[in-house]
Amino acid sequence: MALDERAFFNEKPETRQGRYTCPKCRRTNDYSIRWVRRAKKERLPPNATDEDRAKFAKLRDYLLRVDDEVVCKTCGKKFEIPSQHSLMFVDQIAGLPNDEDLEKEIAAASGEPEPPRETKPALPARFTRKSTGWK
Repeated sequence: MALDERAFFNEKPETRQGRYTCPKCRRTNDYSIRWVRRAKKERLPPNATDEDRAKFAKLRDYLLRVDDEVVCKTCGKKFEIPSQHSLMFVDQIAGLPNDEDLEKEIAAASGEPEPPRETKPALPARFTRKSTGWK
């Protein structure tokens, strides 16, 4: 009889940040998402068959998402997390740059100067004058 998949992996829960957009209010926020990390065991279980040995040789560490829904921090509505990232291989995640570094690298490679920071316009005088109090 073939071994169960859990016999090949050690499971460990973890929390990762994810950025999602609420479909109701269209606001983007960061959410804490629960995942289960399944790491390949160092050795094959002792009662493994030849079929199990072939499977074990091909296995990789991966993350399996536990949370399917999150509650919007802005409007309070529950929405479903897009399902294309419910399983992610650990070796694919480790090489990914974060968004800020990627944007800086793209700007540097394109030769474009960094866009100037947005400056807030000055407040009108009626908001900056000292109040004279109630009359």
